[in-house]
Amino acid sequence: MWLPDGQAPDAAPVIDPEAVARRAAASMKLTGPAVASPRAAGKYVVGMPMWMWADPSPSTFGPATASATAGSVTVTATAKVSQTVWAMGDGTTVTCHGPGTPYSPEQGKAMSPDCGHRYQRSASDKPDGRYRGTATATWSIAWNAPALGDEGEFTETRATAWTAWVGEVQVLNTN
Repeated sequence: MWLPDGQAPDAAPVIDPEAVARRAAASMKLTGPAVASPRAAGKYVVGMPMWMWADPSPSTFGPATASATAGSVTVTATAKVSQTVWAMGDGTTVTCHGPGTPYSPEQGKAMSPDCGHRYQRSASDKPDGRYRGTATATWSIAWNAPALGDEGEFTETRATAWTAWVGEVQVLNTN
């Protein structure tokens, strides 16, 4: 590099470790929840517990780890979902702090222990008789840059759309 007499070289570039951590997070290909329930083909009933859950994987729930380098600084970032907010399509939201518990027939009519909802009205007035909802995961991404003695955290969100057919059961008493 040639510099004219008396001219000092430019100052060394300042590296923003959070910007490098964001590059590392982008390489992880984090996605929205892999919604397992409610199932699009499922039929749900007003007043009955609906169990919601997502199939966890490194790209849908974490943990996922990646590193990125800028100059002589390497930043390592680890991402994991801290919560999932389910917008139920009926005006309510449900916040879950894990992937949810899969339903099994022996659970009967019990509410989910960690991620459930009970619809109060049918979706008969909605398009196709379905509630349209989203499951939005909040990814907490912790990073550290040992060469700078720095660390921090930021969040990102990813959403997955889903639908649920919700109807009423009519019971007649013929006595």
